[in-house]
Amino acid sequence: MGKLFEGKKVLVLGVANERSIAWGISQALHAEGAKLGFTYLGENLERRVRPLAESVSSDLILPCNVTDAKELESVFEEVKKNWGGLDCVVHSIAFAHREDLDGRFMDTSREGFLTALEISAYSLVSVAQKAAPLLKESKGNLITLSYYGAEKVVPHYNVMGVAKAALEASVRYLAYDLGEDGIRVNAISAGPIKTLSAAGIKGFRGMLGEAGDKSPLRRNVTQEEVGKAALFLCSDLASGVTGETVYVDAGYNIMGM
Repeated sequence: MGKLFEGKKVLVLGVANERSIAWGISQALHAEGAKLGFTYLGENLERRVRPLAESVSSDLILPCNVTDAKELESVFEEVKKNWGGLDCVVHSIAFAHREDLDGRFMDTSREGFLTALEISAYSLVSVAQKAAPLLKESKGNLITLSYYGAEKVVPHYNVMGVAKAALEASVRYLAYDLGEDGIRVNAISAGPIKTLSAAGIKGFRGMLGEAGDKSPLRRNVTQEEVGKAALFLCSDLASGVTGETVYVDAGYNIMGM
């Protein structure tokens, strides 16, 4: 039996290090035969991303600041030049200023609000604009990563929760727009996992303990489990699934008290 992603080309945006959820997704796709490309932001992240990319034989490792339209366009020009096409894009990009996560949401600065929304939500739209012509040819798909704070109040998630809510709404609208071209768009709402970005959230250890204690499975999810869910969404096994936010959180989101 052949591998699910044999001959498929996948661009991954947002790997920070080996503990990134995006890296867990990358490993799952690689194990099923996917050809992977990666982007990074700045020299510091390049030093972390490049060795990981090379470990899965990636031949496409590109700089990308999603707030720079020319740089983003250049990424997809390189993808077309080197690969000729694209089957899937993994969008795992989010950012908010630390001071906008430490205090109260109502104290979020205008600049902090706009920054969080641009990088964490609008970037999916701008990526979709550039990726769509390539994904149209393969009837490919786009997935992004969200979190429960988009739906319910999670203390100290603050403006990032608002940004993730905008991200999930963007998934639905993009799914509608791109559906006529056979392109699917979905989100994964993962439970708390120890990542570089999670370290910036005050009280994260408590969030991890809460989710682990009170989820139906009485544990936290792993990077590998999110990777397997992404494998499903990106593959033809999910050919009828689009516009969805799929929870991979050991069932925590179904709980009331």
